[in-house]
Amino acid sequence: MPKIPAIPSHIDVAVGSRLRTRRKLLGMSQTSLAGKLDITFQQVQKYEKGTNRIGSSRLQQIANILGTTPAWLFGEEEENRHGAVGPSAIEDMIGTAEGIALNQAFIRIKDAGVRRSLIALVKTLASNHDE
Repeated sequence: MPKIPAIPSHIDVAVGSRLRTRRKLLGMSQTSLAGKLDITFQQVQKYEKGTNRIGSSRLQQIANILGTTPAWLFGEEEENRHGAVGPSAIEDMIGTAEGIALNQAFIRIKDAGVRRSLIALVKTLASNHDE
């Protein structure tokens, strides 16, 4: 009988995605994280893809290395009580290709007035999108 490949749990995939986001946000390579965990970078890849489940003690170890909490890795710290975007939502956005490109371009703008104008424009566009 042919072996049916295991399908990763949506929770394992979500935890892995947040692990990858946080690692990239810190500028840490998979190899560096793997070294701190005394595992191979391929194992880190499997964690990040959700193909290998992360045990609770390993999850705590990863959270400590990444300067976060297991709760954050589970996505339990999204928005504050007032509905404002919290740090984890910002970290998720910054971890995307668009977020990285946006931030890299923004840092190259030397004129503080232009940066403030750009922030005002983005806020206006975002508020128009909410309506």
